[in-house]
Amino acid sequence: MAVPKKKTSKGRRDQRKAHWKRTAALQAQKALSQGKSVLTGRSKGFVYPTDDEGEDDEE
Repeated sequence: MAVPKKKTSKGRRDQRKAHWKRTAALQAQKALSQGKSVLTGRSKGFVYPTDDEGEDDEE
């Protein structure tokens, strides 16, 4: 027979929410850092196409 689940405490609920927000903030910070690295041209481990290399028109 089904048994009711125990109620989650406010502290546990808030802890879970805080962890989710903290991981989201860290991911946003990493994305911003990677974007700045790409814009400055100092990125070594990230491969992306550039405009001057992509032009192979022979007219």
